[in-house]
Amino acid sequence: MDSESAGAGNQLLYMDIHIDENEPCRGILDLLSILRPQWKAEDIQLKTFTEGITNQLIGCYVGSVQEPCCVLVRLYGKMTELYVNRDKEVEMFQLFHAHGCGPEIYCSFQNGICYEFIRGKVLDDELLRQPSIYRLIAAEMGRIHSIRPKCGLPVEPLLWKKMSHFLTLVQSSVKSPVPSFETLSAEMELLKRHLSQIDSPTVLCHNDLLTKNIIYNHKEGMVKFIDYEYADYNYQAFDIGNHFNEFAGVNDVNYSLYPSQELQRDWLTAYLESYKHSTGCEVTVTEAEVTQLYIQVCKFSLASNFFWGLWAILQSQYSSIDFDFQRYSMARLNYYFEKKEEYLGIKK
Repeated sequence: MDSESAGAGNQLLYMDIHIDENEPCRGILDLLSILRPQWKAEDIQLKTFTEGITNQLIGCYVGSVQEPCCVLVRLYGKMTELYVNRDKEVEMFQLFHAHGCGPEIYCSFQNGICYEFIRGKVLDDELLRQPSIYRLIAAEMGRIHSIRPKCGLPVEPLLWKKMSHFLTLVQSSVKSPVPSFETLSAEMELLKRHLSQIDSPTVLCHNDLLTKNIIYNHKEGMVKFIDYEYADYNYQAFDIGNHFNEFAGVNDVNYSLYPSQELQRDWLTAYLESYKHSTGCEVTVTEAEVTQLYIQVCKFSLASNFFWGLWAILQSQYSSIDFDFQRYSMARLNYYFEKKEEYLGIKK
């Protein structure tokens, strides 16, 4: 096993180990012998978390999974390196952690990473709709969106570059995608034309804020966002619109659960209060500001549905995880086409 010291600045410990996704125990014990040398192998317990549809996630602990020393081991899904930038993911882990917004990352290995377990419970669809909790989520997103890039220079939003990459992969690897490649390509250009004209700031975004990526700690009255595979600087309204789309769920997508305008406006008010406070602005939020952001979010929610529709077309081609990606893709793209005219037609 080769390993590098994490001592040099942001250099992350790397272990030259490949963990078999079908029989992960031996490889995980090898990792833990370095990360947790005080643990006896016979005392170590493993718990597989099943919420993910891209990767395998395994909790490793002695005593209880809620102990502070618990280690999470994430095994990357098959072929995910095609559309996830793993170096960027590590960079985002470190950035979120440095600002008190995420867990510490301990090491990377050939096909995954190890990181700190955040105590609390994974949010469910019911909790997502509770005002006391969705306001916490809105406030946390406001804090994260206020984190400025280190260099202080303007940054390009992730959206169009990532979507173009997905589209290229669909063209080169998916035989007869539905909708056709030509239709998908034309829709992306239409979206880019419309949304590039909207003055939505480029901020640090999570970009994948579904329920399983939100940890709620009832005792401390706080939420934390986890999993940064898609985190990067992006349009503010995309991150929010993407989160609102996730109210519809993943395993059985149901857009009747999409948040009402009343819920959205309350959410956006809590968000703007937090974002303004975190960026040092006057905290008063006007109805006009909420309306403006609401309209931007409606429009960018289209891009979110289109983005994950493309992603799911690719997953249906490559993923070994037991999930109906084709059905998921059609749910996201159908809703995109259903709402396109209405949302693009909303005037400021």
